[in-house]
Amino acid sequence: MKKSVMTLVMTGAALGVLSGCKSDEKALPEAKPKVNLKTEVVHQQTVSDGLEIPAHVDVDPSKMVHVYAPLSGRLLSLQVQPGQEVHKGQTVAMLQSGDVAAARSDFEKAKIEALRADRALERGKLLLAHEVLSQADFDELKAADDAAHSEQERARQRIHELGFSETGTSDTTAVVSPIAGSVLEIGTATGEMQRSLETSNGIATVANLDSVWVVGDVFEHDLAVVKSHSSADVTLQAYPGETFHGTVANIGDVFDPQTHALKVRVVLNNPGHRLKPQMFGSIRIGMGQRQMILVPMASVIHDGDIASVYVKNGEKYDARTVKLGATHGDKVEIASGLNDGDVVVTQGAAFLRTPVGD
Repeated sequence: MKKSVMTLVMTGAALGVLSGCKSDEKALPEAKPKVNLKTEVVHQQTVSDGLEIPAHVDVDPSKMVHVYAPLSGRLLSLQVQPGQEVHKGQTVAMLQSGDVAAARSDFEKAKIEALRADRALERGKLLLAHEVLSQADFDELKAADDAAHSEQERARQRIHELGFSETGTSDTTAVVSPIAGSVLEIGTATGEMQRSLETSNGIATVANLDSVWVVGDVFEHDLAVVKSHSSADVTLQAYPGETFHGTVANIGDVFDPQTHALKVRVVLNNPGHRLKPQMFGSIRIGMGQRQMILVPMASVIHDGDIASVYVKNGEKYDARTVKLGATHGDKVEIASGLNDGDVVVTQGAAFLRTPVGD
C-alpha cells in the first residue's frame, strides 16, 4: 500500500514538471525576423512637368481612300493583299460588268437617232429652198438634230466614265488605286458581285502612311494645359524606351458624350512605316519645370484611399499621410506631407505596418 502511494506521488510530480516545461516554452517570446530597411533623404528637385494622356496611332483621313467599283458587276480577280504597297494608278482588281453593254447599246441608239436627224435636216434644207417647208418647221428639224447629237455625246461620255471606249468590245475593266500607299484591308473576295458605291467598305482601303496621327483624349480639367502647335512627346508600347517628337496639330471642338473628352491629334513623320494604325501609346505635353519632392513607388503604402510614407524619427519610424501627385518613371511626386530633408523608408516599408487586430 505504501509502495503504491509513493508511485502515485512520483508520477504526479513528474507530470507537473513536464507541464511546467511546456508552460515555460509557450512563455518564451518568438524571434522577430530581421527586416532589411533602406532609407533615403528626400530633397526638393527641379523636374520637367507634363500632362500624359493615353493615345493610339491612327491614319490621317485626308490620306486614306476606299476603292470602290466604278460600276456594278462581278469581281473577276483581286490583285493586291493587305499590307502591300501600291502606286497611284496600280490595278487593284478586275471587274466584269453588264453595265458596259448597256452603255454601248445606248450609244448605238443615240448614234442612229443622230444620223436620222441629220438626214431629216438635209431634206428640210432642200424643201426650205424650194419654199415647200416653212421656216418654223425647219427650225424644229434643226432643234431635233441638235438634241440627237447631244444625246449621242452624253452616251459617249457615259462609256468613257466607266473606263471604256465606244469602239471596244470588252466588258471587263481594271479598278485602280487613286493614290500611292499601303493596302490596309480588303473588303471583298473574287467572284462576289459589286454594287458600285453601295458596298460599305469598297473593294480595298488604301492609305498613305508616310505620316500618321497619334490621337488621345484630354479631359476638361486638363484642357488649359493643351495648346495647338505646342510640342509633344509620344511613347508607344511597341517601342519601349523610344520617344517620338511632334506637335499638337489639332484639338477637337466637340466633347465625346461617352467619355466627356476632346480629341488631341499629334502629327508624326513615319519613315519606314514603323508606326502602325491602332498601336497603343501615350502623349506627353510639356508644362515647364517646377520644384517637387519625389520618392520611389515602393515607399508609398496604400490603405484604401489613404497613402502614407514611413519617416525616420530618431530610432523609430512614423507613418505620415501624404498626398500624391503625378508619376515620373519609377517615382511619384509627393504634393504634400513631406518636408525637404526628411528621411523616408524606400525598402521594407510594408514590414513596418501595424498588423491588423493589434
